[in-house]
Amino acid sequence: MKNTIIVGAVLLLAGCGSAPPVPDWKMNAQSSLQRATDAYLEGKDAIEKNEFTRARGEIGATGKVDLVIRAELIRCALRTAALAFEPCAGFEALRADATPADVAYAAYLAGAARPDDAALLPEPQRAVLAAGSDQAAAAAAQAIGDPLSRLVAAGALFKANRATPELLAMAVETASNQGWRRSLLAWLNVQALRAEQAGAVDEAARVRRRMALVEGK
Repeated sequence: MKNTIIVGAVLLLAGCGSAPPVPDWKMNAQSSLQRATDAYLEGKDAIEKNEFTRARGEIGATGKVDLVIRAELIRCALRTAALAFEPCAGFEALRADATPADVAYAAYLAGAARPDDAALLPEPQRAVLAAGSDQAAAAAAQAIGDPLSRLVAAGALFKANRATPELLAMAVETASNQGWRRSLLAWLNVQALRAEQAGAVDEAARVRRRMALVEGK
């Protein structure tokens, strides 16, 4: 499925209007980015790595640093949606050439953005960062129409230690509805851990059984 994160990158790659035919590198990069996205969310690491490498190679061959940065930020956003706490290494290698909006988005994905950075973020994420309370932020994330953008917002809030129980439930439902195994397992694990910490043994066991089902056990 297409989503607004990938569509945004595609618009940057393809341009708009009644222009000449789109060059092959743009179409190839678009297709590979979409396949890499689907593969990562489904937990297919080898496919994701190969497709992203192909997309980055197509874009990199043009020397367009701004587009390579966008591609790296897409990859970082996917990891935020799946609660992967790892450095955004591809972006960091290009930080010197990043715009203020790129830097703000990278900070947001890491859970380290400042409220006054909200205007620099992609439109779906602005209200989430600007929200004055955790409950308001969860509601803003819930209101995002695109499933992947919604899950990215949830991941950013979790990394910022702002995840409410309602946000966790929304993230689980979103990942489940899309069949995104990697993200679903990550969010279910958070639910299970919180239930265990609260002494809700039966609830934790129920969530663990659901995780086993997702894992095919």
